[in-house]
Amino acid sequence: MGVGIAVGLSGFAFGVTSAGGGLTVAQTCALSLLVFTGASQFALVGALASGGNPLTAAAGAFFLGVRNAFYGLRLSQLLALPRAVRPFAAQWVIDETTAVALAQPTRRSVRIGFTVTGLSLYTLWNLTTLLGAVGADAIGDTDAWGLDAAGPAVFLALLAPMLKTTMERAVAVAAVVLGLGLLSVLPAGVPVLVAALAAPAALYVEGRRRPGSGGRPGTGHGAPGEDR
Repeated sequence: MGVGIAVGLSGFAFGVTSAGGGLTVAQTCALSLLVFTGASQFALVGALASGGNPLTAAAGAFFLGVRNAFYGLRLSQLLALPRAVRPFAAQWVIDETTAVALAQPTRRSVRIGFTVTGLSLYTLWNLTTLLGAVGADAIGDTDAWGLDAAGPAVFLALLAPMLKTTMERAVAVAAVVLGLGLLSVLPAGVPVLVAALAAPAALYVEGRRRPGSGGRPGTGHGAPGEDR
């Protein structure tokens, strides 16, 4: 609930930014209801507000959203939801729900963490999006409120305790270096996908260094759950 409330409040920032960028209240609310991934939404309205081509803006938002597909691969195993429920659950596969779910010790708590985080965040994000879009003029500059920093801050707070091994920390550092280093070189959304290559690269190096691995990556892994 704390994650849902903290991050959900940043919907104000999106509502104000979207309305200030020229989108209508209906268009702004539709983005939050149907897209529901903050980074992609901000990237889209930011590109449109700066006069960018709609197709280019949509492509950047798409690339940022692709990371959720990788989250889904892992969550599908942990949640093991009935087939009829999966399309609805997929709408809630985002940074925060993934981080909360991965931090849980049992399947029951994984499902509870995912559901409570997803429901509270989806509800509040859409509510504050509407309020921000309607009251954009009254709220003013969202940078002064710092609402846009709530999501990343919460995600980092959830992620940091999970980096327990040297390998996990190395992957995190490499991903940060790749992502930040390529921001000014590649189109929006692409750096985060390139940063994901830090994980297989680290596993390859680890596999080469393990005795008896035969030079093949991926051998000699520890217990299940240690390969995240």
